[in-house]
Amino acid sequence: MELCFKACQTVELAVSPQPIPVHHYLRQPRRVVNALATSSQIELIGEEVYRLKMRPLTFLMIHLQPIVDMRVWAESDGTVQIRSVGCEIRGFEYVNQRFALNLVGQLQPVTLDHQQTQLKGRADLAVMVEIPPALRFTPRSLLETTGNSLLKSVLLTIKQRLMHHLLADYTLWARAHSQTEPATTSLLPTNTPIA
Repeated sequence: MELCFKACQTVELAVSPQPIPVHHYLRQPRRVVNALATSSQIELIGEEVYRLKMRPLTFLMIHLQPIVDMRVWAESDGTVQIRSVGCEIRGFEYVNQRFALNLVGQLQPVTLDHQQTQLKGRADLAVMVEIPPALRFTPRSLLETTGNSLLKSVLLTIKQRLMHHLLADYTLWARAHSQTEPATTSLLPTNTPIA
């Protein structure tokens, strides 16, 4: 029996004004990748391609560790695109041979009225898997509910980490770069404090 699990997560973050606009920061996708997971979980394996070693997961009585290869790149306007390009499931070979994962994500800077900037993002995650023999007598509805909930919790964890770490890193980056590039700060009115 083959099943498809799906989850979607959106994010909207208000960006505090900094001396350097956020779209300059987003043109460095490595910084965005580092905000998604800890450095021990991320490895650069090719140009624009990163390997994400997710934390071990439990699906009913099966213990797995997904490893996702994803291409992450920035467009000229600072929009960051994420696409999965490969996946491996460690811990359960039967599932690994009968498993497909598709991750598509985007994070885009949007300028609102009064020059306020927001980051708007969306991630869609879909998994196709053939259910192992040990779970074939489990009701399909229970499998689908459990699988969808598991994917939703994965995306929610990534969203929470992104919300906490990305803006903090952007603030540090903008302050550090504004101190090393005095021409950037000269564009500000002289009575404007640098927050």
